[in-house]
Amino acid sequence: MPRVLIIDDQKDVRAMVAIVLRVHRFEVAEVESGAAGLKAFAESPFDAAIVDIFLGDTSGVDVIASLRERAPGLPIIAVSGMTALDFMEQSPHLANVVCLQKPFRPNDLLQALRKAQAAAGGELPAAV
Repeated sequence: MPRVLIIDDQKDVRAMVAIVLRVHRFEVAEVESGAAGLKAFAESPFDAAIVDIFLGDTSGVDVIASLRERAPGLPIIAVSGMTALDFMEQSPHLANVVCLQKPFRPNDLLQALRKAQAAAGGELPAAV
């Protein structure tokens, strides 16, 4: 069962994403801060990460850069309620990160997960 780490400071967003993923047979870990996300990632392996760009404790861009340093091929989805995610292209750590704008539909999430996996050069197990 593929494992996905959700890092978002909005509890309702984390809950919605987790429900969608669990229905599609993913194992999910939810955390509310960048620090908690990096700690969870250090303690256990994940097949993908979904990271909010605007976290309360830190920048999601910094969290993504840290995740990339630890696991260069990790499929990552960056989510944001802001309209412009153009800055994502400014850092080499953010290459192949799929951007998803809030609010999004469950199908958009699953499609973004497939795109992130393809961008990382692989395929998620059959759950997607």
